[in-house]
Amino acid sequence: MKKITAYSNHKPNFAAVVLQDKEFALFRELIYSIAGISMSPAKKPLVTSRLAKRLKHYELASYGEYFQLITATDGKAELQIAVDLLTTNETHFFREPKHFDFLRERILPDRKPGKPLRIWSAACSSGEEPYSIAMVLYDVLGNAPWEIVASDLSTRVLEKARGGLYPMERVPEIPRHYLSNYCLKGTGTQEGTLLIERKLRERVQFMQHNLTEAPPKLGEFDAIFLRNVMIYFDQDTKRQVVSRLLSLLRPGGHFLVGHSETLNGITDSMRLVQPSVYLKP
Repeated sequence: MKKITAYSNHKPNFAAVVLQDKEFALFRELIYSIAGISMSPAKKPLVTSRLAKRLKHYELASYGEYFQLITATDGKAELQIAVDLLTTNETHFFREPKHFDFLRERILPDRKPGKPLRIWSAACSSGEEPYSIAMVLYDVLGNAPWEIVASDLSTRVLEKARGGLYPMERVPEIPRHYLSNYCLKGTGTQEGTLLIERKLRERVQFMQHNLTEAPPKLGEFDAIFLRNVMIYFDQDTKRQVVSRLLSLLRPGGHFLVGHSETLNGITDSMRLVQPSVYLKP
């Protein structure tokens, strides 16, 4: 790979750098090969905006040069940054609240006493989903045995998730009861933030995992959340991802997808309980 200094004589107007169609095609193929995500032509502005700062950082004159940089043999670190930027999706606390009502009212009452309850938050992004689950579990089960595994492809959002620190703008997303019991208001240098209490952070195990690859040996789960992720996959990738995850769901366990998603045409091994919630017989 050329030394970065080789580009230093370029003084492009970075705001004016255009992502060419052939360059966009290269990034589309790369993200599909790594993460199984199918980016439609409508995602071209997203790729442009999310990678623009990296072009500026390296003083590159084109997105093609950046593609060469991240695919070079010694560009793995920057490749991970690019993947993080292009695969991170929006999330927030208690998104699609009916799922958390179902967790409290249906899943938790049916658990076997004395047996640890285990939940996997797949594609957890910056941690809002697993911490929302943790608030419900702690509120109902307290110190009874339970654990949450949370995974994502992006190392950047996982680092943020482990810290459990969020801007105060997220406060309205959290029900008042949970907010007062499980969140701390930042003061001093941390003013303007909220911190998830340690007793919840200690119950969530964050790990990097690519959903298009075989999952590690994690044991069986009572519930798996795979929400608002399949919309980015083509049909074959959806089938492969769901099949892998269902292999780790115990009989009688629940599988939750986003409200705009379905398992129709993906698997016939699950029974629909209510919209976007499935039971493994």
